[in-house]
Amino acid sequence: MWSQALTIALVVASGVAGFITSFSAYDALSWSRDLYYADARFADVFATLKRAPRSMERQLESIPGAAHVETSLAQIVPIAIPNVADPIIGRLIGLDARAPQRLNKVHLRSGRMIAVHHTGAIETLVSEGFAVARQLKPGDRLNALVNGKREVLLIVGIALSPEYIFAGMGGSPDQRGFGVFWVDRQALAAAYNMEGAFNQVAVRLAPGATEGPVIDHLNRLLAPFGGITAHGRDLQMSHMILDSEIKEQRVLGTVLPSIFLAVAGFLLNVVLGRQIATQREQVAALKALGYDNQAIGLHYLKLVLVIVVLGVVLGLALGAAMGHWFVGIYADVFRFPELRYRVKPVLILEAVGVALSAAVLATLNAIRATVKLAPAEAMRPPAPGVYKPMLIERWGLQHWVSPAVRMIFRTMERRPLRTGLTIFGIAVAMAIVITGAFWRDSIAVLMNTQFNQVLRGDVSIGFIEATPARIGHEMAKLPYVTAVEGARTVAARLVHANHTWRGSLQGKVVQPELHRIVGMDRQVFAPPLDGLLLTDRLAERLMVKPGDTVRIEFLEGRLETLEMVVTGVVNEMMGMNAYIERHALNRILREGDVINQVTVAVERGHEDALLNKLKELPRIAVAVSKSVMQRNIEEVTARNVLVFSGILTTFATIIAIGVVYNNARIALAERAWELASLRVLGFTRGEVSAFLLGELAIEIALALPLGMVLGYLLSAAIVNLIKTDEFYFPFVIQPATYAFAALCVLAAGIVSALIVRRRVDSLDLVGVLKTRE
Repeated sequence: MWSQALTIALVVASGVAGFITSFSAYDALSWSRDLYYADARFADVFATLKRAPRSMERQLESIPGAAHVETSLAQIVPIAIPNVADPIIGRLIGLDARAPQRLNKVHLRSGRMIAVHHTGAIETLVSEGFAVARQLKPGDRLNALVNGKREVLLIVGIALSPEYIFAGMGGSPDQRGFGVFWVDRQALAAAYNMEGAFNQVAVRLAPGATEGPVIDHLNRLLAPFGGITAHGRDLQMSHMILDSEIKEQRVLGTVLPSIFLAVAGFLLNVVLGRQIATQREQVAALKALGYDNQAIGLHYLKLVLVIVVLGVVLGLALGAAMGHWFVGIYADVFRFPELRYRVKPVLILEAVGVALSAAVLATLNAIRATVKLAPAEAMRPPAPGVYKPMLIERWGLQHWVSPAVRMIFRTMERRPLRTGLTIFGIAVAMAIVITGAFWRDSIAVLMNTQFNQVLRGDVSIGFIEATPARIGHEMAKLPYVTAVEGARTVAARLVHANHTWRGSLQGKVVQPELHRIVGMDRQVFAPPLDGLLLTDRLAERLMVKPGDTVRIEFLEGRLETLEMVVTGVVNEMMGMNAYIERHALNRILREGDVINQVTVAVERGHEDALLNKLKELPRIAVAVSKSVMQRNIEEVTARNVLVFSGILTTFATIIAIGVVYNNARIALAERAWELASLRVLGFTRGEVSAFLLGELAIEIALALPLGMVLGYLLSAAIVNLIKTDEFYFPFVIQPATYAFAALCVLAAGIVSALIVRRRVDSLDLVGVLKTRE
């Protein structure tokens, strides 16, 4: 039985490896995060404002429940690297070179800390992810447009921060287009005329304190200074992305290994049931000689344990290796001082316990039925099967198929449970291949929707502050610009009953063309002239539907408060958004016809020339190239999806081979006498093999459509489990993915069939015919 035992052990190993891989990666991320947060004193509450005097720090420190408060300066600026045309966005953060940090401590990876700035180039620390992506090192120089003035940044060190474990602009994994730069606070303050002021606040809670009262108190104190609603870690971008990835690993570590172990239990039940059936007489003889039920049951249980323990050992080794490899992949995206990996003993015990429990429960019924047989009954051969007309005979279709095919159908109908479970096992293997491969389809749809349907312009431009809309006419006169579309966004809080959301209210033109509002069904929406258009997840969060009224609290400008009706809901993929027509937003804010964002279309091949021109304009805070951002994101996602898909496809192939091969071996053992008799009667090896392998072919054919359905349902369930408020992964499975999964299962079936065919060809006709089972 070594080959059958090995295939079952490999299925067990797949389940255990998947469990160990996912949960050890989950543990590594959680453990490393918690240690780093504690060591770097990561804040619990964050707030952004326009400008407040540092004299406010004492009032902030007196907030009940706040243990430590730290203020800082931060600004978004364009960054230029010599000989690099790609647009780069930098976040400058003021670091007091004269005093140690109390919160969100910067960790130096290489180089040295910045010195107090006097004249010349501004010394800076740069985030490690950006430095690695752009191959920067201490001593390199960059250019930054700081408040309209070009400054030289001298890199003196590479650093990390708990605020930027994941450092991407707006949740994007693009580390080539966004970097964090820590500079002398006084130099940054002088550049923006903010000496003695701050625009960022971080608060660490006292033991036992909750963030709610602290956030409320902080909002009241900062409101006169343009304070945007404070928030906890749950809305801090880096923490939110990291927490989402941890949640995803927990889901995958639970769902997929459960399927593997269920299939392994099914195979063990079938194989052990067959083994016991062939040994009825030996069991009876042992019982007649005095062996009790416990001893006989333990004998078969040992057989199960040998197979399972082999699978568990292989799975633990493979899972630990893959988990360590996965953590290495994560290290390129999530930057920790040390991404610690371990396989906790409790995780090993859980994997062993679950695998053994599944195996024992699956085979317990077969063992119990055997040991309960009385010796006299066990010595008799099993009662012959009950024969009756087949389904195709009752339907009158027997003349449409050959006698050989009727024999195959008769065998399958005589054992409907085993046939059904075999079909189901093959279908599960196909479903897992689909689950691993559909991510490519979904990401392709996501990228196409965001970069071709939503963002149809080529360059997105953000201004330092709201600017008269006539700036759009000036943009249209720039070289190679073919179309311009302005927008106004304003920080706001939406309130409905006890539900709140803080974000940006986006004012768009009546019929957006360069930056559109597109649902997952590709339906294009127009911003309402009198009311709000909300994304579906935002509507769910606020518990509103079209026709309901929400209160809008503007968090910048005049700090107006008013109520508006929700006129519609759109199911977008990215973020929670609220839309209104731009002129309507301008009227509400009583600010005139102003914009703070522009999207432009550019002649093909001239994007770099325009970006270089934009670097010379002082009022522009950021300029983002669609093509560059798309390319950078694809570089990250393509590799990760390929790895994940490859692993699941390998595991699924093991399951398919395990199910098909074991079923074929059992069928061969049961029908060896019949097949040998056919060979003696003159049937060729091919004709004899067709009786056995034809059954497998029919089972695979029936499993393929079922596998497609199961793959669809399993993939949909996983997408639903990993969705977050900020991101909804589009669920799409292309026909090519179904075809790929079917080919994988067919390949596994062919390999199994070839192995069994060799055994059929090498049947010992004399030995088989001497004894009837």
